[in-house]
Amino acid sequence: MRSLNTPALQGGLLAFLAATLFGISTPLVQRMGAGVGAFSTAALLYAGAAWVGALMRQPAEREAALHKQDWRRIGWMALFGAGLGPVAMAWGLQHTSGTSASLMLTLEAVFTALLARSLYGEVMDHRVWGAMALLFAGGIVLILDRGAGGSNELLGALAVLAATLSWGIDNTLSRGVADRDPGQVVLAKSALGVALTCVSAWVMREPWPDWPATLGLLLIGATGYGLSLKLYLLAQRAFGAARTGSVFAFAPFIGAVLAVALGDRSMSWGVVLGGSLMLLGVILHLVESHGHEHVHEELVHEHAHVHDDGHHTHVHDPMPQEAHSHPHRHEPIRHAHAHVPDAHHTHRH
Repeated sequence: MRSLNTPALQGGLLAFLAATLFGISTPLVQRMGAGVGAFSTAALLYAGAAWVGALMRQPAEREAALHKQDWRRIGWMALFGAGLGPVAMAWGLQHTSGTSASLMLTLEAVFTALLARSLYGEVMDHRVWGAMALLFAGGIVLILDRGAGGSNELLGALAVLAATLSWGIDNTLSRGVADRDPGQVVLAKSALGVALTCVSAWVMREPWPDWPATLGLLLIGATGYGLSLKLYLLAQRAFGAARTGSVFAFAPFIGAVLAVALGDRSMSWGVVLGGSLMLLGVILHLVESHGHEHVHEELVHEHAHVHDDGHHTHVHDPMPQEAHSHPHRHEPIRHAHAHVPDAHHTHRH
């Protein structure tokens, strides 16, 4: 039988790939979105994401389809994740440096973890709380550093902070559809977000960008927002909302490195100190390990799964070798192993 720790490793790798794609998107959006309205930028980014979602939809026998009751959640995800978040980010990038904006995105992990703790009761031991404190302290240092550069820089930093809060809310809401087909989730959320931001751009009379900027933002949206979101949802499925958010916190450092490589020369001691505190917080969160004897109550649900993970013991004839989806029942079981707060580990502590 495959090790029960494998989902944590798989989730961590998926979250890191998602972080890489999203991280490099931040300085690229700043470059391609120069002079483009914030609503138009957000609309193009999520139009690219919707295209990826449409291409990655899976048949019902492989991934669980969205249900009617999921659409309210998808609507809120679109509002915060595809509407408010990218608009605030696009505006902030036009008023502050790409390096500091990239690093500030680490605060998304703080909001995600705190909301996951509040709404889902996810476990946060002393190391996780310490990590959150370091991440928050680093964010405060970055905001103060940008504030020293003038009111425009400060407002830009605060807009990026608002974007991290919006995406933290989106991340937490997305846990409720983490077992659904990620392609459908990306398509539905992105399509609603495009509709919202296109209408807003029209109301604000924002000019449409030229074709190079349009194509560039569509491509960035396809990879940094569409494919990245699919990987993020798959990571949440295996890894839990708080831990996925923590690994995803590497995205800002990847983005900051690229921003410097692209010519951003806004580096200061405040940026170095804030970034260092955040990096320590991410590392501290990643060394957490959680395991104890726990009980799985009887559970009936539907999601993509395999049969060598120690939790799916129902029988097929013949037994499928690949991931598949159908409604299935979990027998009650008591056992002990290292685990994360995924769909099968929602017990109280």
